[in-house]
Amino acid sequence: MSKLPFEPSSRGKKKKPPKVAPTSPKVAQTKEPTPRMPEVVSRRMVRRVALFCGIPTLTGFAVLLVSYWIVSHHIFQLPNGAVVAVSMLFLGLGVAGLSYGALSASWDADRVGSWWGWSEFQKNLGYLTDAWKAMRNKGEVKQ
Repeated sequence: MSKLPFEPSSRGKKKKPPKVAPTSPKVAQTKEPTPRMPEVVSRRMVRRVALFCGIPTLTGFAVLLVSYWIVSHHIFQLPNGAVVAVSMLFLGLGVAGLSYGALSASWDADRVGSWWGWSEFQKNLGYLTDAWKAMRNKGEVKQ
């Protein structure tokens, strides 16, 4: 897979600390800057999470409120189990939308990606599974 712009360039290679200790305890050791996600990618993720998580979550709460209003005004008697099931379905979709929103955004700052983001989701999920496999293999070597 191709490398992302904000991905560290040296995987697994650590810089050795300087051999000379600082003369004063107030002198701070300089750390190598960590790679940061570009602002445009971060905003893209937030918009997609708000869309794919926010709408189902708000719908799940709306189901509870509307069903309470219907039952309290004696318009129709709703079974409690059905109200809870439908509400939990939408809340569960909201939780799934949280992950899908972050993974379906294009992680490349120069490319917006598609509206639904399915191809970006598959690519980003591949990045995650590769990272999980590398971490698992690294843990097996240490044991």
